[in-house]
Amino acid sequence: MAILDGKVALVTGAGSGIGKATALRLGRDGATVIAISRTRDEVEATAAEIEHAGGKARAATCDITDDAGMKALIAEILGHFGRLDIVVANAGINGVWAPIEDLAPEEWDKTIAVNLRGTFLTIHHAVPALEAAGGGAIVVVSSINGTRTFTSPGATAYSATKAGQLAMVKQLALELGQKKIRINAVCPGAIESDIEDSTEHRESEEAGIPVHFPEGDIPLTEGAKGKPGDVADVIAFLVSDAARHVTGSPLWIDGGQSLLR
Repeated sequence: MAILDGKVALVTGAGSGIGKATALRLGRDGATVIAISRTRDEVEATAAEIEHAGGKARAATCDITDDAGMKALIAEILGHFGRLDIVVANAGINGVWAPIEDLAPEEWDKTIAVNLRGTFLTIHHAVPALEAAGGGAIVVVSSINGTRTFTSPGATAYSATKAGQLAMVKQLALELGQKKIRINAVCPGAIESDIEDSTEHRESEEAGIPVHFPEGDIPLTEGAKGKPGDVADVIAFLVSDAARHVTGSPLWIDGGQSLLR
């Protein structure tokens, strides 16, 4: 019997990177995975891969910043599966990295909308379903940026959202604990993924202080980036009963990068 048999898990941003790796891992652990993304082809491929490996999955497209859309998604999950036990709030963007005087208000707003509003709406609509199931587990994918590291030039909006996500996790740990819902955060460092595709650097180096790490800035791997599976494995632990007494906690998954930077 797999450790997540009978559980229903929602993973946002499951079309690639950490989200996809997490969806695949939870599927291997026995959970029925609802993989969502704004890109249908990617998320359908994730669901197909889970099913090909013998798991159960369903793909859905949704904009996490859309209140009505997220409400409808949770209602659809409950209508089809009858419960929700696990939520991984992973979807997000890097947005525009630029000196503060050059960062346009609408660029700030977009990063805030996706990373903070999207995380809020995911949790907001999922909590009643988790409570109805008798409790559950939420993991928010934050970052070393805004939690331990503040040296990424021009990343003010991104860092603010990641700090906000961690504050949200700590604030909600007490509130949701009364509902038997655990909530934790993972804070990845440099991970092999395509999130850089959502990053626009505009004169961002002007906001930075030049620093050179001759041996690389990830001590554990001599500079090599982590892999999405490194994060997925920790998330799998946090949503399992092995982490039954863990809530309100951040886990940095960065090979020591944030301690050096």
